[in-house]
Amino acid sequence: MKPLAGEHVLVTGANRGIGAAIVRHLARAGADVSLLVRTAATAEPLAAEVRAAGGRAVVVTADVTDTAALTRAIGEAAAALGPVRVLINNAGSAETVPFLKSDAALFQRMLAMHLLAPMHAAQAVLPAMLARGEGRIVNVASIAGLGGGPYIAAYVSAKHAEMGLTRALAAEFAAKGIRVNAVCPGYVDTDLVSESVARIVTKTGLSAEQALATILKESGQRRLATVDEVAEAVMRFARPSGTETGQAAVVMGEPA
Repeated sequence: MKPLAGEHVLVTGANRGIGAAIVRHLARAGADVSLLVRTAATAEPLAAEVRAAGGRAVVVTADVTDTAALTRAIGEAAAALGPVRVLINNAGSAETVPFLKSDAALFQRMLAMHLLAPMHAAQAVLPAMLARGEGRIVNVASIAGLGGGPYIAAYVSAKHAEMGLTRALAAEFAAKGIRVNAVCPGYVDTDLVSESVARIVTKTGLSAEQALATILKESGQRRLATVDEVAEAVMRFARPSGTETGQAAVVMGEPA
């Protein structure tokens, strides 16, 4: 069965890590996929996988924090594959800085990425969803949006804002057939976590194994979650058969 056959799904940050895993799951579900990335060449192999699975695929480019470019790219995707039926806001970044060394520019960067980009993407796709009377938005947030963490005050603040946006949109559009949910991963086995481990090693002199153990202890995880585990949670909200809205699915790998 291909539950998303013929449905246009747009994924931001679709070229690596969690985004790439989401695209592969969508391909298996029969979706037509728009891969929104900064550089087209990085996503073309994944687009080919979607086509090989029988779906249509298009790669569109934008920095999601550039509102005009993001809106243009979503328009190009809709022109190629039809109105977006499912929006997956996956693009993200994180910066580790002690709070007393943080500045307003850091907070603004995190808010631009994790609040304003999903907001503008939602504004671009919602009119067509409302006209149809059905649509789904899935925000790939973080457990940082549900709790706290040291040295990531700006990221935590922005992810809390993203969760607030998720719940507000869910409440506003539930009666109009639009479902808005969030997936909140803990630490996931991606290059971003590898880079975090490397930074800890450089700053502290710990081994990579000790640095990873420190990260996992702080997050309450026995192991890193996999990108496929996160993608499966996204698919739960992306499928047309669901009824949940305003929910946060936590993906911790294996809680401690």
